[in-house]
Amino acid sequence: MVNISDSAVENIGRVLNDPQRPMKERFRALFTLRNLGGETAIKCISDCFKDESVLLKHELAYCLGQMQDVKAVPILKSVLADTNQDPIVRHEAGEALGAIGDSGLQELLEKYQYDSAIEVAETCQIALQRLKWITEKNTTENNLSQSRYASIDPAPPSEEVNIDELRKTMMDENKTLFERYRAMFSLRNLGTTESINALGEGFKASSALFRHEVAFIFGQMQDERSVPFLKKTLEDTTEHEMVRHEAAEALGSIATDECTEVLTRYLHDPRPVVRESCEVALDMSEYENSPEFQYANTLLTVQG
Repeated sequence: MVNISDSAVENIGRVLNDPQRPMKERFRALFTLRNLGGETAIKCISDCFKDESVLLKHELAYCLGQMQDVKAVPILKSVLADTNQDPIVRHEAGEALGAIGDSGLQELLEKYQYDSAIEVAETCQIALQRLKWITEKNTTENNLSQSRYASIDPAPPSEEVNIDELRKTMMDENKTLFERYRAMFSLRNLGTTESINALGEGFKASSALFRHEVAFIFGQMQDERSVPFLKKTLEDTTEHEMVRHEAAEALGSIATDECTEVLTRYLHDPRPVVRESCEVALDMSEYENSPEFQYANTLLTVQG
């Protein structure tokens, strides 16, 4: 493993924390810090929560959760508690705390499971059930997900593999969101045309949080068969911005010409979260179609 000095990490942090930099450069710096990990990287990411960009702060929280370092817990707790932060940011802080999976967070998550912001409340409900599931199964983070994706998911995939049953569970609004998420992640792991079409039905769910997770999953899968669902979602200007932003980033990951065309159309969307997502997504798309070895390449650029 390459030994990276604190000063090199701090240089990357300066890129992240510079509001004069293009959003796409700041995103690359953020994901570089996530990959490097460690206390200095966490501090650099934490310092950025004072930024004005809701999208960037949402991604800060996401990355801290994926790093699974308990040193990130204090900043995530403060963001979750800060009602001046956009619900999109607070929700991601709650999900990140659930991803870290520390049983000591139960009391905090219980407090916010009835938050006035529905996105925050639903996220904390799912995170609580994830903690409970970990405890009951006496499991570890290493075997929570049998997917091919190197992500810490809000819920483990269901053991069910029948697509019709999974679809029914996913769309049953009488079931808990945790159960429905489990079905959703199982459909992701199956990766067939039928499972992708079933996931596409998830955009009809009443919960914006649920719909945003469907878009996120399609971004993970990077499968062209999901493009019609994502395109329709981004084009729907009445849709919640947290859903449209995830649809935009998913289209950037898939990176076809059709994806590029629709993303370019929404570069000037009236909602900052959406237009910034399109900017970042187009950079992701350019990366996917380039010979670049690594998206999170800021360590090379600050050294070069």
